[in-house]
Amino acid sequence: QVQLVESGGGLVQAGGSLRLSCTASGRTFSNYAMGWFRQAPGKEREFVAAITRSGGTADYADSVKGRFAISRDNAKNAVYLRIDDLKPEDTAVYYCAAGVVSFTRVLADYDFWGQGTQVTVSS
Repeated sequence: QVQLVESGGGLVQAGGSLRLSCTASGRTFSNYAMGWFRQAPGKEREFVAAITRSGGTADYADSVKGRFAISRDNAKNAVYLRIDDLKPEDTAVYYCAAGVVSFTRVLADYDFWGQGTQVTVSS
């Protein structure tokens, strides 16, 4: 199993940028595809981005393409989400997740979840 801890969220002005980090415990991090999801107040959790075990391929939700970038550093047991041109509709709790399947945007395919980090975008 793996334990995940997110960090890097905060309050930013629209148009600004953030880098979210997710650090995993354990020695088997490279066995997992990783994803980022977000959940806005009153909304269901939705897919944001995913990355393969090696970090060679990424997938993004249509709503964030061109603004979000996912990356990973297996030597540091970490995955990152760079967010540019933040918009008020990006306000949500952001979660990282790990899964043993091939990289996917399906929430139920992920096996382990962090506690989330809050991103709030002011207008």
